[in-house]
Amino acid sequence: MQAALDHMRQRVADAGYIADSALLTSLWLMSELNRPLLLEGDAGVGKTEVGKILAEVFERSLIRLQCYEGLDVNTAVYEWNYQRQLLAIRRQEILHEEGLSEEQLFSETYLMKRPLLQSISAAQPSVLLIDEIDRADEEFEAYLLEVLSDFQISIPELGTIEANSIPLVILTSNGTRELSDALRRRCLYHYIDYPDYDKELRIVLARLPEVGANLAAQIVAFVQKLRQQDLRKVPGVAETLDWTGALLRLDMKSLGDNPDAVVATLGCLLKTREDLDAMPQEVVHRLVSKAS
Repeated sequence: MQAALDHMRQRVADAGYIADSALLTSLWLMSELNRPLLLEGDAGVGKTEVGKILAEVFERSLIRLQCYEGLDVNTAVYEWNYQRQLLAIRRQEILHEEGLSEEQLFSETYLMKRPLLQSISAAQPSVLLIDEIDRADEEFEAYLLEVLSDFQISIPELGTIEANSIPLVILTSNGTRELSDALRRRCLYHYIDYPDYDKELRIVLARLPEVGANLAAQIVAFVQKLRQQDLRKVPGVAETLDWTGALLRLDMKSLGDNPDAVVATLGCLLKTREDLDAMPQEVVHRLVSKAS
């Protein structure tokens, strides 16, 4: 097992993602057991990125379903191509040919496959990323149970469609609502927290090596201290990388060289008016001083 984990760690690192042993173990187990993996954690900690990296590591296509309130079967699973069906009927009428039967009209020829159906219909196994499942309604979450349990989808006009291939499934949740026990039981589970200083520094240097060790260390120290403030929305790793990119564009070598530029670019880290108002210039300068 250790050799397999080391191999997984190297492949994930080569793809530019820094993962701890617990996450690597979860990824290895999901591939070995063919079980969905539920990743939970605050926004911006890198949950979605895991799905993208997994597709790269296993050299599979990535199929992503972005969840939202009101998500339905037509968007997530399948939809009939009614326009094409009407055109086919009209063509038959114009050519005075025998009309299409209901069975012909509701065949796979006129079926538009959405992410869930695409993932189990693919000739080669894919990675299915069900992003922010907590934003979807409980009714849709219940619908997922059949897919995650048996990897099959029931379509009234066609019957049950069984999987051509079994995808690796990643579900992410920001914890905006409690997920059902039934869904959790069908998944392996891993919680992704905000990274500590050492891990976040490694992430920054891996994703933006041109930043330089000195500035990267200051950036991470500043963000780590910023997360300790009373904020409405704590900046995640994604915001750290965005801010690093912004400072590189400004040709910054050290935060202490231009504290005003730090204040001016806080919008890369803080995404609400309340949080920006809670960080006046003197507070930012003090954090810069501590981080430098």
